[in-house]
Amino acid sequence: MKLFLSGDVMTGRGIDQILPHPGDPRLYEDGVESALFYVALAARVHGAIPRKADFAYVWGDALEVLDRHAPDARIVDLETSVTRSDARAAGKEIHYRMHPDNVRCLTAARIDCCVLANNHVLDFGREGLLETLDVLAKAGIRTAGAGRDASEAWRPATVGAPGKRRVVVIAAGSDTSGIPASWAAGERRPGVALLEDGGLERIEELARSAKQNGDVVVVSLHWGSNWGYHVPEHQVRAAHRLVRAGADVVHGHSSHHPRPIEVFEGKLVLYGCGDLLNDYEGIGGYEEFRGDLVAMYLAEVAESGELTRLSIAPMRIRRFRLERASRKDAGWLRDVLERESRRFGVAVELGDGPHPELEVHVAGRRGT
Repeated sequence: MKLFLSGDVMTGRGIDQILPHPGDPRLYEDGVESALFYVALAARVHGAIPRKADFAYVWGDALEVLDRHAPDARIVDLETSVTRSDARAAGKEIHYRMHPDNVRCLTAARIDCCVLANNHVLDFGREGLLETLDVLAKAGIRTAGAGRDASEAWRPATVGAPGKRRVVVIAAGSDTSGIPASWAAGERRPGVALLEDGGLERIEELARSAKQNGDVVVVSLHWGSNWGYHVPEHQVRAAHRLVRAGADVVHGHSSHHPRPIEVFEGKLVLYGCGDLLNDYEGIGGYEEFRGDLVAMYLAEVAESGELTRLSIAPMRIRRFRLERASRKDAGWLRDVLERESRRFGVAVELGDGPHPELEVHVAGRRGT
């Protein structure tokens, strides 16, 4: 089974403004009143950005990578509300939304499942979440981690690969990523699946149930801070518990840059995938983390659920579009992941060519 996994896909704000159906650009940020500010900022750094670009524009060179690897399931964390709602969440400065008519920017990359258990999916209230769920469903995109009530929020998403096993996606978010406790889904309240208050045990039960059917189980978690490479011990313990309960892949996200990788008992653990798409070009601060350099994770999983191969395609965001990273940039990412993943016994190799991919394996053993 081949999987494409990514961190945060943020198609709101500036990116929404360059797509064919830009929504209301009004923002309520400190000193920023329009999403067009972020378009102008990126253009100032990297050159003019086309207005009303086609839906596939933002994916750029990533589409060729996906075609070449041909994943059976494509799973991303969608950190954007897809809505016309103006009911912005109180107490938040940053709000992301994409106009519903721009949902085709997701179908252009043939995304199968959007994880919604994150700290931006309710940026425009429960009204915005309900519209997000409806728009994605009509587009044929499955969702996990949020719903019209707790039952739906915790319900796994299932991706059926023709002639192969299914991929089951179980998703939840943690308050460590900035999700307000008030966003938790209730018996009759739309919201997200929160990891706190017994969520870990609930995921373990769901993972055990899915494994009884022979499915590939992906547990997708929005957790931790935006910056830094440190993985807290409680996250490591949680990931190990989930693997032992039946998770074949632990898919972590929330950090704006890639974090360490582990192969625990043969199963893949991504502690933080980093952003994949955002409108941050030209924003200063945290330059040492190279937020412009992003990663596409392409994993192959055996029938046993064990990882047989993990390739990482380094990409660079320029003009709100994914471009292949240079060999120099790929080498930088390789060095960082090698350094940070060493504590987990993982090694990272740099491939050949001007735009190489990274190959991840257990230290001292090629392949995985």
